[in-house]
Amino acid sequence: MTAIGIHDIELATAHHVVDLADLAEARGVDPAKFQKGLGQDEFSFPAPDEDVVTMGATAAHRLLERTGTEGVRTLMFATETGVDQSKSTAVYVHKLLDLPGEVRSFELKQACYSGTGALQAAIGIVARNPEERVLVISADVARYEMNSPGEPTQGAGAVAMLVAADPALVEIDPASGVYSEDVDDFWRPNDSTTAVVDGGLSITAYLKSVEKAWKDLEQHGGPSISDIKAFVYHQPFTKMARKAQAHLAQVTGAELNDGALDTGSVYNRRMGNSYTASLYSALTSLLHHEDDLTGKRVGLVSYGSGSVAEMLTGIVKADEDTRRRVRDKVLGMLDGRVRLSVPDYEGLHEKTMPSADDTDTPRVTGSPFRFAGIRGRARHYERV
Repeated sequence: MTAIGIHDIELATAHHVVDLADLAEARGVDPAKFQKGLGQDEFSFPAPDEDVVTMGATAAHRLLERTGTEGVRTLMFATETGVDQSKSTAVYVHKLLDLPGEVRSFELKQACYSGTGALQAAIGIVARNPEERVLVISADVARYEMNSPGEPTQGAGAVAMLVAADPALVEIDPASGVYSEDVDDFWRPNDSTTAVVDGGLSITAYLKSVEKAWKDLEQHGGPSISDIKAFVYHQPFTKMARKAQAHLAQVTGAELNDGALDTGSVYNRRMGNSYTASLYSALTSLLHHEDDLTGKRVGLVSYGSGSVAEMLTGIVKADEDTRRRVRDKVLGMLDGRVRLSVPDYEGLHEKTMPSADDTDTPRVTGSPFRFAGIRGRARHYERV
């Protein structure tokens, strides 16, 4: 059987950052409630000329500069904050990346899970034709109402992955465990710019899904828990990964590598929640910061509210130097974000852009792509 998996991976985020210590002071709460209680220090926030398209295109552009586009015939874009009800984010990115016309391009949605659905679909495409490679992008902007419990768990980010045969980075195992259940723990109505969330129910649904997905993985020939060196999880806030791992340890009776929860949360502590990209930014962080992974198996726990979960595993192929070759660039990108005061953040948060009004956005982002504005009810993007 041909080995298939993640050949390379890249991360991008937004121009601005909100320091949760500043937000805590403005909201009259102890900063420890955010930093220790949630496991979050900052969150990224988009400039007016940024959105999921620009972040996703930026991550993919950096990736393709290393790998090239040869063999890429499919572009999948996973997001729950897409910019149009019909036209996919993938089509916008296809143009920005100047990909050839002979590339199928489409969008996937199921809350925070769809990046994993895209990865599995990509593996299926490559299994059918190992000469093909698939570009998978996961990108989102997490937005909640101001002064709500969800406000400190906002964020923005994108991950691009190249899925290929004989991957250089992570070989995904064939077996996986899945679980779906209709749960009203989190959703965003069509007429709302912010999500609706039942925090307590969402945590309960997440933990139940972890348990069910693990049991399904066992029943479908997955590895034993002792064969998995480290786990990474979807992180709506990084403390959730600890809750999930504690529950998995209780279910399996195993002693799990809690140290990997720290190395797998370095980026998410600073970017905040990136929905579909969250699990894969955690994987990127783990690969960049965890020692002694080469040749070892890692577990990936994906959860999307509403709800769908999947647990998959893979063997890390790359050595530490290869895995860490872009770590300093990612940390530099995070350090280079422009800090927003709380009043400036609140002003951006409340700004809306009706599609009926022609609008030109100010030039703010330093990324290679920007959202230029709306003309004739259509969104327009450009290279910077």
